[in-house]
Amino acid sequence: MKVEERAKLLSVLDGAVERPPPIWLMRQAGRYLPEYRASREKAGSFWTLSMTPELAAEVTLQPIRRFDFDAAIIFSDIMTVPFALGKEIRFEEGEGPSLDPVAAVDGLETDPEIWKSRLAPVYEALRLVRATLERSKALLGFAGAPWTLATYMAQGGGSSDQRAAKLWGYRDPKSFDLLLKLLADCVAEHLVAQLEAGADAVQIFDSWASGLPETRFMEWVVVPTKRIVQKIRTKYPKAKIIGFPRGGTLSGYEVYAAETGVDAISIDTSAPISWAVDTLGKTVAIQGNLDPIALIAGGAALDRAVDELLKTTRGTRFIFNLGHGILPETPLEHVERLVARVREAN
Repeated sequence: MKVEERAKLLSVLDGAVERPPPIWLMRQAGRYLPEYRASREKAGSFWTLSMTPELAAEVTLQPIRRFDFDAAIIFSDIMTVPFALGKEIRFEEGEGPSLDPVAAVDGLETDPEIWKSRLAPVYEALRLVRATLERSKALLGFAGAPWTLATYMAQGGGSSDQRAAKLWGYRDPKSFDLLLKLLADCVAEHLVAQLEAGADAVQIFDSWASGLPETRFMEWVVVPTKRIVQKIRTKYPKAKIIGFPRGGTLSGYEVYAAETGVDAISIDTSAPISWAVDTLGKTVAIQGNLDPIALIAGGAALDRAVDELLKTTRGTRFIFNLGHGILPETPLEHVERLVARVREAN
């Protein structure tokens, strides 16, 4: 009887040190891939692509076929949670997502069954991928974190300084806390449903966690994330969860690691990897943090950056990734070179 090989990424989340480390890249299914662009054209819109199970499953698997990454992450979008809460999401060509701004919790959907019904295409896409993906590859689900989702909802779209959400939080902290709790509950339900649909682990993206005062980082980033983790673990105590408080201060990363209960922390390019290994690596696995621009540069510069990461993380529970998502202009041959370099590590 054939014994299925355990995914290396899951082994790291379980507490093992793998050498070479597992590798996947945030936004690994994206515009840098010609096959993705073809699928996107076929779908007609980004939202249709992400909410049509067969198409979402196909683009999820495309980078695995081409680069043999150690993990697939379901193709979706963080704005699925505001959509579950009843908001119409708009994607215009060349622009980020937008929606009508939210100024109160009143009027948002609160029924978990309706949330899951609206997001059923995501779970079907996961089931399709899991049926195809070999067990030696991990399948990741994900969601946006409450603070990041709140910044989009308050502003009605992306913001350079998250001003609308911050003003809401400062002027009416009780109402803003209700929003964060509702978002946390919806995110937790969404991630549980993804685990039930076949995801091996999930990642929580707090893309706008930078620039917050220490107290607000605790209230708006750490506390809601801890609520999500606790709700997931109430149902699935052994669920594996990766947190990504992008752009947090070093002390913020420490608090996040100590308080949220995540199994791994993904760090951005500004956090020194040696510091992360020495400080965070005692309690959680580390994921990151190659500069996406170094991947575009390629050549000797890429080799040096990869080798430095591999050297510094030797003996650490480590998942090789970028400090943020892969950029559309990234040459395919540079990604091939990256994967080969990582796989040669000893």
